[in-house]
Amino acid sequence: MDEADAPLREAWYYALPSRLLRRGMRLAKTMLDEPILLGRDRDGIPFALRDLCPHRGMPLSAGNFDGSEIECCYHGWRFSTDGQCTAIPSLVAGQQFDLARVAVPQYPVREVQGNVWVYFGDDPTAAPAVPLVPGFDDRIAPKLVARVISVAGFDPTVIGLLDPAHGPFVHRSWWWRPARSFYEKTKQFAPSPLGFTMLRHASSTNSRAYRLIGGAPETEISFTLPAVRIDHTRAGRHTIANLTTITPLEGNLSEINHCIYWRAPWLSVLKPVLHLFVRAFLRQDRDIMARQQQGLRFNPVLSLIDDADTQVRWYYRLKQEYRRAAAEGRAFANPVGSHTLRWRS
Repeated sequence: MDEADAPLREAWYYALPSRLLRRGMRLAKTMLDEPILLGRDRDGIPFALRDLCPHRGMPLSAGNFDGSEIECCYHGWRFSTDGQCTAIPSLVAGQQFDLARVAVPQYPVREVQGNVWVYFGDDPTAAPAVPLVPGFDDRIAPKLVARVISVAGFDPTVIGLLDPAHGPFVHRSWWWRPARSFYEKTKQFAPSPLGFTMLRHASSTNSRAYRLIGGAPETEISFTLPAVRIDHTRAGRHTIANLTTITPLEGNLSEINHCIYWRAPWLSVLKPVLHLFVRAFLRQDRDIMARQQQGLRFNPVLSLIDDADTQVRWYYRLKQEYRRAAAEGRAFANPVGSHTLRWRS
């Protein structure tokens, strides 16, 4: 993978919704081209280890987990949830072997707002804050979670997340917006930690879904490295927030997770229908990016324009500055300033 396109490692990546990781459970997942064993011990604490036994390379996820220790299915080596080896059954009395010498690499894990995140950097003390949806308690779980797999690669998938102009062509649906519904839009942007924010504004009048909230909804949209977007909409005392994350898996595969939080009681009644609409919306993005790959494999020169493609340029500048700051051992200096952007969509 080209270094410029590689995902940032010193960052938190979305792993899965908390509800999918019950006590005493473990599961395998590839993230950033690395085999990961995710689990939750009998006390309810989540953990993440490299999913390889250091003895013969057997996936530990194939073995037993009793809520305290993981047992490799090949030779029965056991490991605690912090990765430390606790037993090697083949050792006999008198054989001197220090179990402390054997350990499985451990990844820092955080669980907030009903989601599990994994950190891939070398120095956990330098980890940034875990992304939080504003206005909701840390212990509140999303009301709805939808997931799709993108075959477009990490950067093209992130760029699709930032693109403001494809809606009239990709998301034409009776439940979202009329066909070829265009409006000129003017948005104010400001820098925010590790990213930028489209400041609060009146929600798009040509997006029918906003009408479910009622009143005069206003939306703020933030983007944070490596690939986290939060849409926060409120109308009076009602609030709905969307957390969208992109996690690189392996090769060109990336996972898009969309979590929705709300304080609008009637939306809970509509949850089964909303889930269908959200998945349809995500599939539209997934499918258009898959088609795009048919052209990108020829490495064409891309023609980016102002102002509709400005957020894409900001993304690459943010990644570049993040890497430079880490290499030079200095604080991140956000290259995005305050701007007004205009486009039709």
